Amino acid sequence: MKLQMAEGKDRELFESAGYVLPAFDRARVREETRKAPAWIHFGAGNIFRAFQANVCQRLLDAGEISTGIVAAEGFDYEIIEKLNRAVDDYSILITLKADGTVEKKVIGSVVDSYVLDRADAASFSALAEMFRKPSLKMASFTITEKGYALKDLSGAVLPAVEKDFAAGPDMAESYMGKVVSLLYERFKAGELPIAMVSMDNCSHNGDKLSAAVEGCARAWEAAGKTEAAFTKYICDREKVTFPWTMIDKITPRPHEAVTELLKKDGVEGLDLIVTGKKTYLSQFVNAEEAEYLVIEDAFPNGRLPLDKAGVIFTDRETVDKVERMKVCTCLNPVHTALAVFGCLLGYEKISEEMKDPLLIKLARRVGETEGLPVVTDPGIIRPEAFLEEVLTKRIPNPFMPDTPQRIATDTSQKIPVRFGETLKAYLKEGPEALDALVAIPLVFAGWLRYLLGVDDSGKTFELSPDPQLPYLREILKDVRFRETEGLEGKIRPLLENAAIFGVNLYEAGLAGRVTGYFAEMLAGAGAVRATLEKI
Repeated sequence: MKLQMAEGKDRELFESAGYVLPAFDRARVREETRKAPAWIHFGAGNIFRAFQANVCQRLLDAGEISTGIVAAEGFDYEIIEKLNRAVDDYSILITLKADGTVEKKVIGSVVDSYVLDRADAASFSALAEMFRKPSLKMASFTITEKGYALKDLSGAVLPAVEKDFAAGPDMAESYMGKVVSLLYERFKAGELPIAMVSMDNCSHNGDKLSAAVEGCARAWEAAGKTEAAFTKYICDREKVTFPWTMIDKITPRPHEAVTELLKKDGVEGLDLIVTGKKTYLSQFVNAEEAEYLVIEDAFPNGRLPLDKAGVIFTDRETVDKVERMKVCTCLNPVHTALAVFGCLLGYEKISEEMKDPLLIKLARRVGETEGLPVVTDPGIIRPEAFLEEVLTKRIPNPFMPDTPQRIATDTSQKIPVRFGETLKAYLKEGPEALDALVAIPLVFAGWLRYLLGVDDSGKTFELSPDPQLPYLREILKDVRFRETEGLEGKIRPLLENAAIFGVNLYEAGLAGRVTGYFAEMLAGAGAVRATLEKI
């Protein structure tokens, strides 16, 4: 049975195999969406297909909305070309529950998909037309933290962005440049209101998106490419908002065990797609059951009833508290710690790491001992309960095929948020407060050890993608496995870089501790585990 036929000739086959199918008239929803779109989402990857698209489907199934969601991809065009267009924008959501049960659901809420690529004139024209529609309420994003960057770690404007600043909206080619050019279309259509909603897993994500959009607008105004009124429109919170959000749902790469399950059901076309940009895709997404999405209630063109599908609307202060709880303490730092040491110790599943007493102690020390003391209870989710769910149910879930290698992706972009905010909170109490920290500097040292690409047995391994690998490798080029002489001088530029660690580790008094732990883990085969055992 073919996914693109799930609501056609193969519907009965899917139903008999236990799949939950869309309960709405997809042809009618597609027609209504093209006439009056309300929601477009940038970033058509696995988290979108497992979470936002499913939220939209719940609302459609319940009759709460009459339009679907439009997907746009601005980084990896192959997602649209090789996946979405091949199966008429359908996907299968496989929810892997901790009790071992599996829920199978066909997602049909995505009614159109486009590439944010000027070379694809039809796609770009359709996106521009959407942004000119008064009905559009929200543009949401899951494009990762690096998607909002206008500058590199040195503070220099990225070459593609600098080119956009000079070229103007009609010729913009960078991700943010193209997004802002679409907002320019909305401005020219009558300064129509819209919420630009980052749903990426990073601190104050709305501010990151806002800064990128405003940066482009101001550069174009300065270059005479757009009028001052456009910048004023971007900065007018009665017209354009950038709500803060907190999102939480684990969506690993498609796993072969799930592929085999679907093949036994008779689903066709399940070959793994690995794009040129190393995106791992299939017709299905495997995901955990737990999910959280908390959004600041700031929607100038009206909001979709996402709360009817489990999303929490609240004020900015509460979002900030929830986000700090999760991103800076109760989940993401634990994930990064396990990713780094999982790669070094040869683990291929995060769940398997949670059978290792040393790594369980590390995870608890990162989240419980060193994180919880500086967390403010957001009131809507209790931190202690959230962390306990993470440590005892979510990460150890043996049916979730997540890997340390996937989570290690883009670690340089994650560390300043996942650990830097906690360090800043301790610093507010005084420099001596950081004396109690052991696990966090140990994770920093473990990451440096990881960056050598040599595991604890002395074997080389491939580092996960990270936009700062060239910069990091240049600094670490003279650091060798089993060699510690002059180590502090070699890594000092990195430890001083607040853009990497969130703070200058020398000013925070942690540089010596990190260097010492790093030296211990360089001693030879088995030194990583020996250092963990000691500390």
